[in-house]
Parts: sequence; C-alpha cells; structure tokens
Amino acid sequence: MPESKPKKYGMAIDVRKCVGCMSCSVSCKMENGVSFGVFRSWVNMTEKGDFPAVKRFYQPRLCNHCEKAPCVAVCPVKATYKREDGVVLVDKEKCIGCGYCVVACPYNARYLSDTQKVADKCTLCDHRIDNGGEPACVKNCMGKSRIFGDLNDPNSRISQVIAKNPVQVINPHVGTKPQVYYIGADFNQKF
Repeated sequence: MPESKPKKYGMAIDVRKCVGCMSCSVSCKMENGVSFGVFRSWVNMTEKGDFPAVKRFYQPRLCNHCEKAPCVAVCPVKATYKREDGVVLVDKEKCIGCGYCVVACPYNARYLSDTQKVADKCTLCDHRIDNGGEPACVKNCMGKSRIFGDLNDPNSRISQVIAKNPVQVINPHVGTKPQVYYIGADFNQKF
C-alpha cells in the first residue's frame, strides 16, 4: 500500500461563480473578530466595456499560503511560520509588530492590527479546519465559488476541480508558489 502524503491545504476560486456579494469578507470578519477598516478576505471589483454593455468582474483575495512564503523568511523573531499542512500563521505572542512581513507579501494580504499591534492575516480559519470544518469564507460563499481542501489528496474536491480546469495564480513571477488557485480569472483586468 503506497504511503499517503501529509495534508497540504489550498483553495481554488472559480471567479466565474463569484457574484461580488462580499459574504466572504463579512463572514471572515465575524468568525475571526477582524477590526474595522481591515480585511483578511476581500473582493476586488472592476468594470470593462462601454455603456450599456458594461461587465463587472470580481476577484476574491486572501493570503495565498505560499509554499515559499516570503513573510516567513523575513520575520526576525520567527513569529510567522508555516505549518506542515501548508497553513501560514502568525504567533501573536512572538510578533513584535515590525511590519517586515507586511512589506514582504506580494499579495497585500497582511496588515498590522491597530488594536493588537501585531501582524494579522487570513489563517484559513485554522481553528475550524483543525476540527474538520472549512474556512468561514468557503462555507458562506453565496456563489459557491470557493473550494477548500487537501491538495495532496487526488480524490479531494479541490484536486479534482484543479485537474479539470485551467488555473492561474496571482503573481507567478515572484516564485512564492501560492496555494490559492483561480479558475476563469483574467489577470489582465485592472483591480
């Protein structure tokens, strides 16, 4: 019997299904107590075309939980770390709020918390996934555009969706190997 690989979590987002409702942002804020004015999960929007044939495009965004996370490499106190399952987290007890990780992130997915004075970001709702659940943004996605799961399990829904669809990642040229994949995205759009 072949040895199974350890879990490696990731997310696929089918932008063709995103309706721009912002339930991902709202449910993330509610689930994680995210402060006013900042977001762990958000949706960029742009329009293309001339009136009356204007089309609106949405691009859900969050931390990309990179395989080669630059935020981990620059943290002088090792507060930012990557778990074995690929989830990138911040140990708020160790974080000194220097902001190096915020600057290092090529996805603008980190910020310094005004209230806690430490770095903050999407955790993929680690407290939920550790108990067999899924991130709040996935559970509450109205358009069902978000798919979460184990990228190392070929039978997982995320692996099957990625295998059946052309996918893209944001900023592939920076070499971070993001674990958030987009289906139907047009990264030529200005967001």
